[in-house]
Amino acid sequence: MTQSPPAEFDIADMTWPPPPFQQPVPPVTAADGTRRFDGITYATTPGYRPRLLDVQLPAGEGPFPAVVWIHGGGWLDGDRRYPPPTVPAALLHGAVLGAGLALVSIDYRHSLEAPFPAQLHDVKAAIRYVRRFAAPLGIDPDRIGVWGESAGGHLAALAGLVRPGSTDAGTLAALEGSHGVGSGDTGVLAVVDWYGVHDLVALAAHPLPMPTGAEFPNPYDALLGVPAAEQAEPARAASPVTYAVPGSNPPPFLLVHGTADGLVPYSQSEALAEALTGAGGEVALRPVEGADHIFLGSPDIPAIVAQSVAFLARHLGAGA
Repeated sequence: MTQSPPAEFDIADMTWPPPPFQQPVPPVTAADGTRRFDGITYATTPGYRPRLLDVQLPAGEGPFPAVVWIHGGGWLDGDRRYPPPTVPAALLHGAVLGAGLALVSIDYRHSLEAPFPAQLHDVKAAIRYVRRFAAPLGIDPDRIGVWGESAGGHLAALAGLVRPGSTDAGTLAALEGSHGVGSGDTGVLAVVDWYGVHDLVALAAHPLPMPTGAEFPNPYDALLGVPAAEQAEPARAASPVTYAVPGSNPPPFLLVHGTADGLVPYSQSEALAEALTGAGGEVALRPVEGADHIFLGSPDIPAIVAQSVAFLARHLGAGA
C-alpha cells in the first residue's frame, strides 16, 4: 500500500539530486519548556554515514547564542551524545542550557572513515548548517562558540583558528571544505578546549600509551593517513599551533588541561597558549593539578564545567 506524503509536502519543492543535508523538523518540547531537535542530518557524502547533530534550547523565546560541542575519542571513536565518562551528560548539558545557551552536539567522520581534514570539514559544515537554519533552530547566527575535549579540543581549536583570508590563505581555504551547506561563514566568537592536541609534530616523538590486549591503531597515524613521525608536513597542517600566528586574529580561548595527563601532555596546551599570546589573542590556560586525561583524578569536575560555561556565556553575550 502506498502512503500519501504529509500534507505540508510539496513535490514542486523537490530537486534532484537532493541537497547534501536535511532541513530541521519541528522540535520536541519538554515539560520545562526546553526544546530539542534530535538527529538532524547536516551533511551527506556518498559512501559515508550521514553526519548528524542535535540541538537543545533553553526555555524561552530566543534566539539563543549557541555552543557547538565536539566529542573526543582519538578521532577514532566517540559519539555526539556522550561527554567523557568523568563528565555526566546531565551536568554538561544542564550547565549550558542553564546559562541561556543553546547546545549543538555534532558527530564527524572518524579517521578510519576518512583522514584529516575530513573531521575539520565536518565541523565547518555543522557551523555553516547552524547559520543557514538559525531561525528555525532558534539560534543567533552571530553568536556561536565551540567547545571540545581531547580530539574534539583539537578540532575546536582549529575551528577557531582556520578561516579563509587569514595567514596561509590557500591552505586555510582548503581546510574549510564544501560539505553540507557548501559555503558560508564558519567563524566563531570563543573556544573552550579541554586537553586538546595542538602540535602533532611534537607529539610524534611522544611515547603513546596504547591499550593492551587489542589491536588499536596509532591515532595520529590514522588521523593523518601517513606515519606522523615520518611525514612532518601533514602533521604541521593538522596542528592548531600552525595557525596561531600574528595576523590570524584568533577569538578568545580557554584551555583546560590536567597537569598529569599521560596521553596528551600538558605541554601541548602550554604551546598553544604561547602561540596564541604571540598572535595577540586573548587566552586563559587553566591547569588541573594532578589530573590525568579526561580529568581523571580531579574532584573538581563541576567547577571545571561551570568555569567553561561561564567563559562561553561571557563571550557569547548570553542573557544580552
